[in-house]
Amino acid sequence: MSVSLYYCASRATPLTGAETAAVERIVAAHRASFPYEDEESLYLYDSDGSRPDEVVAGSTKMPFDPGKVLPVLDHVLGSVSELRRALPEAEWRVHMDDLDVPWHEAEGYAFPGMRDPDLATELGDL
Repeated sequence: MSVSLYYCASRATPLTGAETAAVERIVAAHRASFPYEDEESLYLYDSDGSRPDEVVAGSTKMPFDPGKVLPVLDHVLGSVSELRRALPEAEWRVHMDDLDVPWHEAEGYAFPGMRDPDLATELGDL
């Protein structure tokens, strides 16, 4: 069974050209710096027009390797945090299956303790 991270932003107005360019820059930077070629990364869906208020949406399947979960999660949530900051007028929802990921103005999206180096070491040893 897999676990996925989902992210979406909604608002009444579509993205401007400058906002679209900012989203594209963030996605390109994320992909260029993503540490694992064999894992799923930040993935934005193509808009099919069925949800006209949705300006950005995507998902990322988490790795099965416990040692890769936190690095992948941290990297993807960092990119989603950048997207949120680039689209401040949008209403965001970020969740891992049914668990909402909290937003912190200074840190962005993160679960409590997920950036603890001791936890990362422990998971990497599994």
